Amino acid sequence: MKVVIQRVAQSSVTIDGKQKSSINVGLLVLAGIEDSDTEEDIKWLSNKIVNLRIFDDENKIPNLSVKEIGGEILLVSQFTLQASTKKGNRPSYLKASKAELAIPVYEKMIQQLEKDLGKKISTGEFGADMKVALVNDGPVTIVIDSKNRE
Repeated sequence: MKVVIQRVAQSSVTIDGKQKSSINVGLLVLAGIEDSDTEEDIKWLSNKIVNLRIFDDENKIPNLSVKEIGGEILLVSQFTLQASTKKGNRPSYLKASKAELAIPVYEKMIQQLEKDLGKKISTGEFGADMKVALVNDGPVTIVIDSKNRE
């Protein structure tokens, strides 16, 4: 699973002109799921997301996690994160899981993030045409691939 984590002052998801979810200070997490993602990938990524120290402490040093500041998380599925641009100019999405495999993984990720954060998270809607708005704080944007743990 690949995720793009953005520290936000606020973020929201709108579908068909209606706001589905919104958060204030916290993390917008875009997640791209592939067939080889496992329960272990979900647990590892959730722990990393919730405990990533990218929020400022009282000395303006990024030393606090979203959990420590009582922040929120908005999780949005985004199959295009699995794009391959190796050949030609049209991305290939062959690595992205089909809905029947990806939806259960996405739902497990929601549950794991809620467990690790200790509260409900907000979400997009799997497979929907979503309009995602955000005010990136910093900006701080981090990409993590559970298959390449650097």
